[in-house]
Order: sequence, then structure tokens, then C-alpha cells
Amino acid sequence: MSNPSATMTTRAVQRSNDTTIRYAISGPADGPTVVFVHGWGCDRDDFGEVSAFLPEGYRVLAVDLAEHGESRSTRDVWTMEEFARDVAAVVEAERVDTCVVVGHSLGGAVAVEVGRLLPDVVSHVVALDALHYLSLFPAQDENQVQAMLESFGEDFPAGVRGMVEAGSPAGTDPGLKDAYFEKMVSVRQPAGLRSLEGLVRWHMDEALREVKQPITVFAVREILTQEAIDRYGDRIRIVPVDLGSHHFHRESPEGTAELVARVVAE
Repeated sequence: MSNPSATMTTRAVQRSNDTTIRYAISGPADGPTVVFVHGWGCDRDDFGEVSAFLPEGYRVLAVDLAEHGESRSTRDVWTMEEFARDVAAVVEAERVDTCVVVGHSLGGAVAVEVGRLLPDVVSHVVALDALHYLSLFPAQDENQVQAMLESFGEDFPAGVRGMVEAGSPAGTDPGLKDAYFEKMVSVRQPAGLRSLEGLVRWHMDEALREVKQPITVFAVREILTQEAIDRYGDRIRIVPVDLGSHHFHRESPEGTAELVARVVAE
């Protein structure tokens, strides 16, 4: 059921290293709680329409990670674990007892780390087209890391364009791809490159061994590979979806909200 009248209130929480994490919140304090975490180069506004389509009575928190959206930081640590502490600071500030954490792309990795950091609070981790890209999420060897960083360092726009194209199935509207590119290529530096490095160095397999909550991945069917299913299908519930591109939560917010609500109701 759509809840378009839900009013989002903007709040902030302070962390160390001049870090201010801003987030939006709506819904009653006693409602089922969903925490949204955006992807690399994106921001919490990506979940505005999805939030509006969640059932009435849900409590929603949408977080801007450090140096994304309206959040600011002077820190020099850009790991998935540190991003998870951004989210945990919000969850703790709002005194959330239990929640489902939903992360898109890089935010999927962050969501897993939030689950590891808050095992008694996070009941389920949901990744929107994340975790199944084997050239990004499992820790890469040093040669692969350096090759990617050199490529982005030499021509950052070309690197971002490549990422957008890789997440766009055949037939994706070129205008959508251009919009995603323009947003992501403007990510603030050095956080943009450093957080990308943090992702490709992330020890996903170690995290998956330690996280006890169920993990559900909603993956774009045309991009999902059998290799990813074979490698992680026994630990992660991987559900193929046909809602659009890598950014399907923006293209199909109602369908995405239905997927999230289904998990929350489990």
C-alpha cells in the first residue's frame, strides 16, 4: 500500500573526525523499521519514492554515508566497516530495537557490515543488485586492485561510465544511463576513489562467515551470473528480478518496495 503522505524529517548525528552523518526519518517509532543505505556516488534521495510505497506504519531511515549527499567528513578511513559505523550511529541515535537494513550496490556491502556490527538489532540484510558482482565485492588480489585504481585515476569519468554500462542491461534508456553517470561522476573526492578502493579490498567472504542474519539479494536477472550463484547460493538467498537496471529501485520504486516489505513481513 502506498504511503505518499509520509513526511521525511532530516536529522544528523556526529561522529569523530569532523564527521556529520545526515539522514531522513519517517513513520512511527513502534513501526517495523527499514534502514536504507545508498550505493557508491549516490545518496539517500534514491529511496524517497521507495519509502513512499512501503506500507503505512513503517518506520524508515535513509542514511547519507560520509561524503555522500549531505553528510560531511574529514576522515581518512573509507572502508565498508567504517561506513557501517556511520549507519550504526544513526540506528543507535534513533534507539532502534530491531530493523531490516537494505543496501544498494556498495550499500549492500555496508549493510552486511552493519549486520555484523549490530547482530542483536539487524534481523535481515537485503542487498539491491549487490554482492553478486564477482569483480567488485569479494576481496580482489593486489594486481586487480591497482589496475582498477590506476584506471579510475587516469580517467575517472571513463571509469564511472564503464560502471554504469556494466549495470545496464540491453535496452536500458540512454537518458537514464546519462543521469546515473552525471550523479556518480560528481562524487566528492578523495572519498570517491578511496571508498571504491575500500570496496574492492573488502573481505566479503570473511564477513559472510561471521554475519548470522539471513541475507537476501535481489539481483538484475540479465546481469546475474551462474558463477555467482554457485559461489554464494548456499549462504545468500539470491532472487533474480526484472525491474530494470542496476538502479532498479529508482526505475521501479513500487516493485522494490513490495520486495522489501515481503522480507520485513517474514
